Amino acid sequence: MLKELQAMMRKPALYEKGTAELWTDEHISKGMLEAHLHPDWDAATRKHTTVKEQVKWISTVAPAETYRNLLDLGCGPGIYTEEFYKTGYQVSGMDISERSINHAKKSAAEKKLPISYYHQNFLTMDFTEPFDLVTLIYFDFCVNSAEDRAKTLKNIHAALKPGGLLIIELIMPQHFAGQKESRKWEYSESGFYSATPYLCLESFYRYDEQSTILDQYIIVTEGDVRSINVWHHTFTRDEFTLDLRAAGFNVKAIYGNMMGTDYCEDGKEMCFIAQKGGSSNDVI
Repeated sequence: MLKELQAMMRKPALYEKGTAELWTDEHISKGMLEAHLHPDWDAATRKHTTVKEQVKWISTVAPAETYRNLLDLGCGPGIYTEEFYKTGYQVSGMDISERSINHAKKSAAEKKLPISYYHQNFLTMDFTEPFDLVTLIYFDFCVNSAEDRAKTLKNIHAALKPGGLLIIELIMPQHFAGQKESRKWEYSESGFYSATPYLCLESFYRYDEQSTILDQYIIVTEGDVRSINVWHHTFTRDEFTLDLRAAGFNVKAIYGNMMGTDYCEDGKEMCFIAQKGGSSNDVI
């Protein structure tokens, strides 16, 4: 185990995978679900008051009367999808976490909501033009490598009808401005990363030439050591515009967030509305 730990102590190569996954681990997914469902946490899901504001804004820029069939990628336990349904959309949700999808299905069944859910990965989704609108909320897109981001955009493009819209949130470089590389150890008798006593080495790494950062968690338990690598690529407006065009999208509008504030070059986040087909350079 010491050799495994020693190997994990080095700075990982760009987009190197850990030995465990944050979203699919049997124990950690319980804590992730709790974070999703807490109405006042900006954790796995935004505060639920913010969710309502974002859904309301989306319904004004892409109304259900025009963009009826909606797919929410990275839907978690269905916080957004249920709000979208209340707003008039015909809703589907997809997430990599089986625990979250199972909760979403159970909640929809209890409330008699006709929402479709898919336990699937962005990279393997294979819909063919059933949707008018795809949403990708809270920076889920940013965790992927360049290759996987291109594949995701290609899959979204295939899932949209001609003229359909993608609405997506992204992190900008200013989000991590001034944050230095760091490491810290924490001990817990039982907690988010394990039901048994564990040490967690939390590291923050910068890859400035690639506009990417890494949150790494090395969890040491009795007889086991695991690493979780959570990557975050940061985008400029021009970079993501080029990525969209390469995937067959045209940019319709760029905002400062997913509630319609004005775009700012020095902002920490941005929201793109892109269309499958349509005219190019029609940017609001």
